Amino acid sequence: MAAAAGTAAATGIGALGRAAAARRGRGAVASREAVRLPAPASPAPPVPAEARAPAPGVSPFTTPNKDFYRVDTALLVPKVDAGTWRLRLHGQGVAQERTHTFADLLARPLVERDITLTCVSNEVGGPYAGTARWLGVPLAELLREAGVRPPSRGGPADQLVARSVDGMTLGTPVEDVMDGRDALLAVGMNGEPLPFDHGFPVRMVVPGLYGYVSACKWIEDIELTTFDAYDAYWVKRDWAREAPVKTQSRIDTPAPFARPAAGTVMVAGVAWAQRRGIRKVEVRVDDGPWQEARLAAPATVDTWRQWSFAWRADPGGHTLTVRATDGTGAVQTEQRAPTRPDGASGHHSVFVTVT
Repeated sequence: MAAAAGTAAATGIGALGRAAAARRGRGAVASREAVRLPAPASPAPPVPAEARAPAPGVSPFTTPNKDFYRVDTALLVPKVDAGTWRLRLHGQGVAQERTHTFADLLARPLVERDITLTCVSNEVGGPYAGTARWLGVPLAELLREAGVRPPSRGGPADQLVARSVDGMTLGTPVEDVMDGRDALLAVGMNGEPLPFDHGFPVRMVVPGLYGYVSACKWIEDIELTTFDAYDAYWVKRDWAREAPVKTQSRIDTPAPFARPAAGTVMVAGVAWAQRRGIRKVEVRVDDGPWQEARLAAPATVDTWRQWSFAWRADPGGHTLTVRATDGTGAVQTEQRAPTRPDGASGHHSVFVTVT
């Protein structure tokens, strides 16, 4: 009888919990539907038509929200009500602790930027990269208003720890956030409020760094501290503390094991080196010489570039390999490295059979 009573009580409590979660979820959905994003004070310039390579099968310059990669750590996507959401800003070098509401952020001058994000778990040639048009508050301005200075200007904190509503922690170098790049507390993605999957109501976006040290979704707390004092979630699991994005290039078309017809075959894909930009992309057929591909026009140093190469294909099996040169002149390394601890490296190749 006691066991039966306990089971019934647990079932009742579970049902109440699910009902409460459902109510919170409905409130969060309603709060997102009510959001009207203001026009940016600093809009992103139009993407040049020349930045879009006219090659069928290549990834679009702007990744639609529904196709943007996700690497979740929460079992369930958090549903946060924008009306009750708060962001706490505190820690070393903060003159006075501050709390911001969603309405506070929307009332500030917002900036709009095209930024390519990349996940550190992306294998060479993998899909975990995408470009979106982000709308948000410049994070550096928010920090400066709170009295924060980067270490290069005498600030005591060298790490910004961002905490999500689901308990996730990410550690970002303060110097990188405040060095002039477009580090944002983003509220919009491709012209709409952030989808729940991508961090509604607010997330961090910091170009040039892998997501696990920069792209906190559902953010609710920012603490200024030091790398010596605190290790964030992934650092405790032996990933690197600092993780700038490595130069990478990818063949989108033809697909691995494709069987194109002999003649001219269009080889195309994307390359990225956020904060440095892409200067050149080259393609090699089998063990032949590297041949320069046609680059689409650049948009910004924080976005990927599409590329294409018209290949005169002879019948038989062939291996196609790609490499990129970044804006500093450094050529992408062919040395293979796993994703851990600070991102994969190596050249992407596909094998095709020309018929």
